[in-house]
Amino acid sequence: MNKVTAREIIKTLETWAPKSFAYDWDNVGLQVGSLNKPVQNVMVTLDVVESVVDEAVEKKVDLIIAHHPLLFVKLHQINVDTPKGRIVQKLLKHDITVYAAHTNLDVAEGGVNDVMADLLDVKNRRPLIPTETEQLVKLAVFVPDSHLEAVRDAVSEAGAGFIGDYSHCTYQVSGEGTFKPQEGTNPFIGEQGRLEQVQEKRLETIVPQSKLSKVLQAMEKAHPYEEVAYDLYPLLNEGRSLGIGRVGRLDEPISLQDFADKVKERFDVPHVRVAGKMGKTVQTVALLGGSGEKYIHKAKSSGADVYVTGDMTFHMTQDAVEMGLHVIDPGHHVEKVVCVKVQQYLEERCNKDGALNILVSEVDTEPFTIQ
Repeated sequence: MNKVTAREIIKTLETWAPKSFAYDWDNVGLQVGSLNKPVQNVMVTLDVVESVVDEAVEKKVDLIIAHHPLLFVKLHQINVDTPKGRIVQKLLKHDITVYAAHTNLDVAEGGVNDVMADLLDVKNRRPLIPTETEQLVKLAVFVPDSHLEAVRDAVSEAGAGFIGDYSHCTYQVSGEGTFKPQEGTNPFIGEQGRLEQVQEKRLETIVPQSKLSKVLQAMEKAHPYEEVAYDLYPLLNEGRSLGIGRVGRLDEPISLQDFADKVKERFDVPHVRVAGKMGKTVQTVALLGGSGEKYIHKAKSSGADVYVTGDMTFHMTQDAVEMGLHVIDPGHHVEKVVCVKVQQYLEERCNKDGALNILVSEVDTEPFTIQ
């Protein structure tokens, strides 16, 4: 059984969380090692600390996929007498490649912030801090009538044809296609040197730029022709708004006390810090995985009753309460919830033949202990 390479796995991951989604100050992508490395064992983790690397060595891991970059701050030397230097040395010694998906996985639909929102039953979501609007492309492909349904379903399942909450949005026009197979071809229809006339459909649909490569691959796989005829048109239509954090609503109002209990339970944390009046009801929720205190004004202006984020400091929390914004701080480490989602994503898309062993690190990288 041929092993898949780290590059193939990362290419799949980046169809979900492209590096272009990341903030300019971030350091996403390859951290240590080689993307050309054959991979059998993959480990997903929140952080790359030495105990996680030790676990990877023990489990013969070839590729670590982390949320937090190992090399977030630029290294000026690799001193193996320092903690960071020892980690890099150990990774190189045991030929372990490390890749980080950080703010790009925060922005991505279904990433960190959406997983958090799902756990808290926050509905009708939008980005808290929009960063960009996704570019859209019109795809027009010419398909023989016999394969229209197969091609339409393939491109739709790959991510084309979404307009709002509607999927499989396409338009078809009937026509007649002509072609003459040349020497060396192996045509699905017709013979070499003979002009063919075929009843075809022009199938049109809309594609997000980030999913274009995947959609084209699916189209070519489902299409019967040796050479597929298609056109791509850039559109001025605005696509989805992308960004970090989420704002949405709960189905019913709930007391701040009960919502704080829910945050604690759903995020599986030993405690949460709460600021505000515990008896007040909340329904509109803003949330941001990681450190979100500098966005309290964004949370308030979004109409949120409560803001769920980590690393809130004393004075910023006071300012939020004075503005009438309740705050729940479950800690930075709650971003761990995305690890299982990454594992599931890679299992579905990279491990169809069972050649990979994709696991989530069992090391708890939370540095705080509650006494």
